[in-house]
Amino acid sequence: MDFGLTIIGLFVGFLVGLTGVGGAALLTPILIFIGFNPSLAVGTDLVYNSITKLFGAWQHLRQKTVQLKIALFFAIGSIPGAVLAAVSLHWIDLYFGGADEIIKKALGIVLVCIPLVMIVGRFLKKDKGSLNKWQVKDLQDKRFLTISIGFGLGIIVGLTSIGSGSLFAIALMYFFHLQGKDVVGTDIFHALLLVTAAGLVHVQFGNVNFPVVFQLLIGSIPGVLMGSRLSTRIPTFYLRVLISVLIMLSGIKLIDFI
Repeated sequence: MDFGLTIIGLFVGFLVGLTGVGGAALLTPILIFIGFNPSLAVGTDLVYNSITKLFGAWQHLRQKTVQLKIALFFAIGSIPGAVLAAVSLHWIDLYFGGADEIIKKALGIVLVCIPLVMIVGRFLKKDKGSLNKWQVKDLQDKRFLTISIGFGLGIIVGLTSIGSGSLFAIALMYFFHLQGKDVVGTDIFHALLLVTAAGLVHVQFGNVNFPVVFQLLIGSIPGVLMGSRLSTRIPTFYLRVLISVLIMLSGIKLIDFI
C-alpha cells in the first residue's frame, strides 16, 4: 500500500466534493508530476473516473434527471472519437515513439483552457435571457451537430482523460434548453459511457495501474463525502478560483512555457 496515493485521492475527492471542480483536471497532472508516464496517468485516471461516475450516474437515473437521447447522441460521436485518439496514440508510440510527449502537450493545452471553460460556464448559468437559435431547435434537427461535437470532444478526452464533464457541460448549456439538474445528470451519465469506453481501450493497451486506482478510490470516496457536506457551509467561490489558477499553471508547466 502506498498511503501517499490514498492521500492524493482524499485531497482530490475532497476538492471535487467541495467545489465541483473536475477530478481529472486535478488528478492526471498530479500523477504525471509524481513520476507516472503520461499514457499510464491518462489510462489510470479514465478507469478511476469511470468507477466514480458510476455512482453519480445511477443516482441521476433514479432521479430522472438524465436526458437519455441527448446523452446517446453525444456518445455516438464521443466514444469513436476517444477510441480513435487512444488507438492512434498507441500506434504512433509503437512505430514512431513520442506518444507521451504528445499527451503532455495536449494535456497542457486542455488544462490551460479548462479554467476558461469554467468561466464561460458561469456566465451561461447566469444567462436567463431568450433562447439562442440552437436551443429552440428539436433534437432531431441537430442530431448531426450533437454527434459531431461529441466526436471532437471525445478525441480530447481520449488524448488527455480531461473534459468529459466540463467541456460537455458547456455544450449542453449552449446547444440545449435544459434545467440545471438535467445538465448535471445528462453530463454525468454521458461521461460514464465515454470514460468507460476510453478506459477499456487503455486497459487493452496496458495503460492502467489497477492497484493505483484502488488506492486512489480508498481516499477519494470519503474525500468526496466530506467535501460535499462542507460545501453547504462555507463559501467556495475563491477556492474555485484558486484551483482554476493551479490547473492553468499545471497546464503551462506541461507545455514547457515555464
